[in-house]
Amino acid sequence: MSDLLSYETRGTGPGLVLVHGTGSTGPGSWGTVLDRLSAEHTVVLPDLPGSGDSPLPDGPLDIDTVADRIAATARAAGLDEFVVAGASLGAPLAIKVAARHPRRVRGLATVVGYARLRTTLRLNLELWAALHARGGRELGTFLTGLTFSEEYLAALPPEAVGQIAQRFGGPPTPGTAAQIAFTLGIDVRDELAAVRVPTLVVAATGDRFVAPEHSAEIAAGIAGARLVRVTGGHASVFEDPGQTADALLGFLDGLG
Repeated sequence: MSDLLSYETRGTGPGLVLVHGTGSTGPGSWGTVLDRLSAEHTVVLPDLPGSGDSPLPDGPLDIDTVADRIAATARAAGLDEFVVAGASLGAPLAIKVAARHPRRVRGLATVVGYARLRTTLRLNLELWAALHARGGRELGTFLTGLTFSEEYLAALPPEAVGQIAQRFGGPPTPGTAAQIAFTLGIDVRDELAAVRVPTLVVAATGDRFVAPEHSAEIAAGIAGARLVRVTGGHASVFEDPGQTADALLGFLDGLG
């Protein structure tokens, strides 16, 4: 298997690698902020194994191997140095990349992420895995309720909420089950102290999937990390993309 992941590149400027979440793709996790980020940066969006055109390995996913493949893919895309940002599952992977490739990573950002699974997140993932295996309408209903904030869903007409649930209940990314299993074993708390680059941690105050306490734990573990809170749920980047884009661009501008 190639060391490289499939990827897309957008824009020109300093390098920025955006790592997506479980069962998603680069544009799927970051699409609402891509135009603003790529206006001033070369943005590389790798597909994790099982997403896009990146095949799954024969055995289980290994976090060190995936992190190294992200770094190798960034180099193949022309980025010797870069800022790495991760959303949800992308967050612990971005932390791993920063810890394992300190000479290449200029900065780190995590969005609605985690370093390890607290009890609520583990329960959410276990239920997701069970519903994913069974398929059907309940999967879309479950993911809709956890992914979006109460305020966002309450402002939508019932038919719009039903359409979101229908999309979530549609055919999943082929590697979703393997990525959920991978996520259940993640714990990068030991790597937090090894991160020596400027770090931005974005937490969503209404996140019912990955509770904001997960982000607080990341910020507490990385020296000098800045914790920014935005409103919205786990999908805050879709509910109000301007908040996350502003935080990321302010952080990137500060790196020079």
